[in-house]
Amino acid sequence: VQLQAFGGGLVQAGGSLRLSCAVSGRIFSINVMGWYRQAPGKQRELVASITTRSSTDYADSVKGRFTVSRADAKNTVYLQMNRLRPEDTAVYYCNAVLRRYSWTEESEYWGQGTLVTVSS
Repeated sequence: VQLQAFGGGLVQAGGSLRLSCAVSGRIFSINVMGWYRQAPGKQRELVASITTRSSTDYADSVKGRFTVSRADAKNTVYLQMNRLRPEDTAVYYCNAVLRRYSWTEESEYWGQGTLVTVSS
C-alpha cells in the first residue's frame, strides 16, 4: 500500500492550495482518511480527517478555512486550504486507516509528506 501526496508549494498569505493524496495497492476498504502536519520544532498534529460516512474533524486553527473531502472511487483524499497563514507552514502528511483484505485488521498508513510554505 502506498500513499502519494501532491499539491504542496509556496503561496502568499491569504492564498489557496489544494492537496491530494491517492492510495494505491491491494485494498479491501478504507475507513478514515486525513491530513496531519508537522512544523519545524513541533509535534505532528491532526489537520483534518473524514470517515466513510463523510463525518469530518478539523483542528480548531483551520476550521472555516480548510475543507477535507474524499473520492472513494479513486481512493483519494483532498484538502482544500484557503486563506492560508504563515503559521500553516509545515510538511503535510496524508493518512489512511484501511483494511487490506476482508479478513485482516485495520492498519494505519502514511504518505511521504508534501511541504506547504506560506509567506507573509
